[in-house]
Amino acid sequence: MADGLLSRIKVMFEEVVRYIKDNPEGYWFKAKLWGWGWTPARWQGWVVLAIFILLLLWNGLSIDSNSTSGSVDPTWMLVRVFGAVAILIAICYKTGEKPRWQWGVPEKYRKIKK
Repeated sequence: MADGLLSRIKVMFEEVVRYIKDNPEGYWFKAKLWGWGWTPARWQGWVVLAIFILLLLWNGLSIDSNSTSGSVDPTWMLVRVFGAVAILIAICYKTGEKPRWQWGVPEKYRKIKK
């Protein structure tokens, strides 16, 4: 039973990799396989995502253990988070595939046909 599960996971991983690598347009971000949105498809997309995460961490670290309740303005922190998210979405729209609702690997990338 465990071997069957592991082989199915391996096949699924191969299908996802095949989907991401099929990128003749050179999109930085491809449409997600489950849900709506994007996933990084090239190194540039991964760099953008890493910078976004670092910005969020930097924003969160602005609250240190020694700060008093009045020294950190939560409104300014929220503005920075929403700004970073808006910039990330704009970059994804500009450099990525058109997002769409999708539930799983498209048929042409499947090893095992349904």
